[in-house]
Amino acid sequence: MQEQLFFNIDSAEGGVPRELAPGITTTVFSGEHAQISIVRFEAGAKGTLHHHPEEQWGHCLSGGGVRYQGDEEVAVKPGDFWRTPGDLPHTMVAGDAGMVVMDIFAPPRKAYKQAGSGFAAGE
Repeated sequence: MQEQLFFNIDSAEGGVPRELAPGITTTVFSGEHAQISIVRFEAGAKGTLHHHPEEQWGHCLSGGGVRYQGDEEVAVKPGDFWRTPGDLPHTMVAGDAGMVVMDIFAPPRKAYKQAGSGFAAGE
C-alpha cells in the first residue's frame, strides 16, 4: 500500500481524530519529522492549560479567540500565527464565532499519533 502524501483541510481522510476538550476537536496528520493538527473550536470553547516538550507553531485559519501563552494573553484573528517553544504553558479560548487553528509540531507528538482524548499535557 502506498503512503498517503496529499490531504485536504476539510477532510479527515488520512488523519487521526482526537477530542481535546469539550467543544474542541482535531484531526492530526503525522510525518516523519513534523505533524499538523487541524483544531476546530466551537464558539466559546476553552482549552486546558498544558505544555509539552515539542515546539509548536499555530495559525488561525478562521474565526478568532484568545491565545494564552506563558504570561501573555493575545487576541488572534485569521492570518495570525505564533510560535510556542517546548514546555511553555499555553491554551486557547474561542470567540463567539468559534475558530479553526492549524498547529504544527516538531518533532511529532507521540500521543497525537493515535486517536484519543485530551491534550496529553506534560507528555
